[in-house]
Amino acid sequence: MSAADPIWDFIQTEAAQLASEEPLLADFFQHAVLQHNSLEAVIGHVLAETFANSSIANNDIQSVIAEALKDEPQIGVSIRRDIEAAFQRDAACQYYLTPLIYFKGFQALQLYRISHWLWTNKRFSFALFLQNNISERFAVDIHPAARLGDGIMIDHATGLVIGETAVVGNDVSILHSVTLGGSGCHQGDRHPKIGNGVLLAAGAKVLGNINIGQGVKVGAGSLVLESVPDHVTVAGVPAKIVGTPAEDNPALEMDQYIE
Repeated sequence: MSAADPIWDFIQTEAAQLASEEPLLADFFQHAVLQHNSLEAVIGHVLAETFANSSIANNDIQSVIAEALKDEPQIGVSIRRDIEAAFQRDAACQYYLTPLIYFKGFQALQLYRISHWLWTNKRFSFALFLQNNISERFAVDIHPAARLGDGIMIDHATGLVIGETAVVGNDVSILHSVTLGGSGCHQGDRHPKIGNGVLLAAGAKVLGNINIGQGVKVGAGSLVLESVPDHVTVAGVPAKIVGTPAEDNPALEMDQYIE
């Protein structure tokens, strides 16, 4: 195994194993993974195939993704940490390969990373075009100007909304139907700031320019309208502090019970 890129080594080994175990998918694994010489190349191929839009050629999308990955190596670091996050936290994820080729939350997150690169390079129209197509394809709406860390796991993903001025820290877990939204119609900084290690359980709504502290657990279906201090559990409509998580980083344990 290569010390330089162990995630890529795992993925290649898994793809070869799965192709052998399921011959009907051998060509699929060859085309998606085994013919490529790097994880970045696989990402470019998989995301372009997934994107599949009649308005722009597949090769052009791949070229944009390759340009982003070359220009901003941190995207590759984030991709690997996101894969590791899915593998470690999602009980349904038995292979490092699985989120890369099957999980729409992971794929939407990586396309967001490309759209964010486009946005920061002032290619606003292309970034918004990508955002719109991510929303249509995956039912995931992440504004390209939002700032997301790495080690993020988006589980199931359907119905996720993250607004323009939202900030999400590292090692955060986000379940389906979560909204990080604004409150009111004013422009400017109007979306939540989510600390490291936070667990946003299914259906949680966090609205306005408020801070969610480090290691917070937000209970399923909660409506959070006020800032939350570090290392507490909040739940309810509107959300109130109801306890303290048993772990320092609830996102890593994925325990949605309320203490």
